[in-house]
Amino acid sequence: MKSNLVIDVGNTRTKIAIFENRKLVKLDILEFLSEEKVSEYLVSYKISCSIFSSVTASLSEIESLLKRETNYIKFSTSIPTAIDLQYKSPETLGLDRFAAVIAAQCLFKGLSSLVIDAGTCITYDSIDLHGVYKGGSISPGLKMRFDALNHYTKRLPLLSVDDSFDKWFGKSTSQCIISGVQNGAFSEIVGFINYYISEHPDLQILLCGGDSEFFGTRLKNSIFAERVKIEPDLVLIGLNEVIYQHND
Repeated sequence: MKSNLVIDVGNTRTKIAIFENRKLVKLDILEFLSEEKVSEYLVSYKISCSIFSSVTASLSEIESLLKRETNYIKFSTSIPTAIDLQYKSPETLGLDRFAAVIAAQCLFKGLSSLVIDAGTCITYDSIDLHGVYKGGSISPGLKMRFDALNHYTKRLPLLSVDDSFDKWFGKSTSQCIISGVQNGAFSEIVGFINYYISEHPDLQILLCGGDSEFFGTRLKNSIFAERVKIEPDLVLIGLNEVIYQHND
C-alpha cells in the first residue's frame, strides 16, 4: 500500500508521520528535522504523496527532496480545500490552526466544532456545520503565563504546571500563582466553550497541543464531557486530509 508522508514543524517540536489512507501508522516527534531523517522515511516506506507545513521558516532543502521523490503538496491557506475560509488576512493565519480546522471538519462532518490547541499559545478556532471558518482567538499558553509572572515581577518565582493542584485558591505565593494560572486558563476555556455553544448548539470540542491532557481531564469532569475529544495528532490529520482530498 502506498503511504503519505506528513511533516508538521511547530514552535517547539516537529512531528513526522506516515498515513495509509486516513490511518496514522507511524509517528516520530523530533527536536530537529534533517534531510537525513526524511530520507530514512522515504527509503523505509513506499511514499506516494507528501505534505509539509511549518509555522516557522521554510526548510527549502527538505522541500526540494520531497519534490524530487514524491508527489509533494506545499501547504498554505491558498490551497483549495473543503473549508470556506473567510479569514480577512489568510496569509497571516497559522498553518497549524488551518490544518486543525480541516481535520475538525473531517472528523465531525455536518456538525459545528471548536478546536482548542493548548500549546505555546492557546488558540480557539471554530468551524460551522457548513464548513465556514471566520476566525478565532489567541491567548498565552500555560508556560507563557508562568514565565510572564516571573519575568515581569521582581519577587514571584518561576513555576510550572502542577497536575496535582486542583484548588481554587492558594495558601502560599507559589500556590496562588499555580491557582491563578491554571484556573484562570481553564476558566477562559470554559468561557469560550459557553460562547460557542450559545452560537452552535451542536458544537463538538477538539483538544490538541501539549497541554491538551491537562485541560481535557478537567473538561471530561465537567458538563461538556460528552462534547470533548482529545486528539493530539489533529494537525497531522488535517494535513493528511489535504492529501486525501487532492488525490480522491
